[in-house]
Amino acid sequence: MIFETRDETALRARLSGLREAGVDESTIRIDTLCGRLALPTTYRLSRFAARPAPESGH
Repeated sequence: MIFETRDETALRARLSGLREAGVDESTIRIDTLCGRLALPTTYRLSRFAARPAPESGH
């Protein structure tokens, strides 16, 4: 996770910044956590990271 907010405008601004920085949009994940009545809705921005290659045992 790289960013979490309750403000949709802040989420859009952060996404815009990532695009301007040349981040591959296919690596971006946006989750919307719906709080219903008890909690406010939260937006979570994550970025997929490749797993490192396994080390060779040779």
